[in-house]
Amino acid sequence: MDTLAQYRQIIQAVLLIYTKIPYAHGSIQCKPVFDVERDSYVLLTEGWDGSKRIHGCLVHIEIIHDKVWVQRDEIDSGITYDLVHAGIPKSAIVLGFQEASVRPFTEYATA
Repeated sequence: MDTLAQYRQIIQAVLLIYTKIPYAHGSIQCKPVFDVERDSYVLLTEGWDGSKRIHGCLVHIEIIHDKVWVQRDEIDSGITYDLVHAGIPKSAIVLGFQEASVRPFTEYATA
């Protein structure tokens, strides 16, 4: 299996774990939205918490130029921890939600 295929498999497996975790309140679901053709992977939260509508992007990951770009990460512990633990090296992960000028000071790739 080539590296990008392995990254795709890891990203999907890691994100699917979060769809199985129930929310403590409300009627909220975590849904996976995977566009494998364009290498874009999203976890979407939707539902109701009492009378409040919940709908938003929890995690957004893309593969761009052989790197795993974490564009949004609203997971408490950080989705990057899970990606690294599952086998994607920090040198292949870009924190897209960080300003480019800050990225060199992280343990992750700059671009």
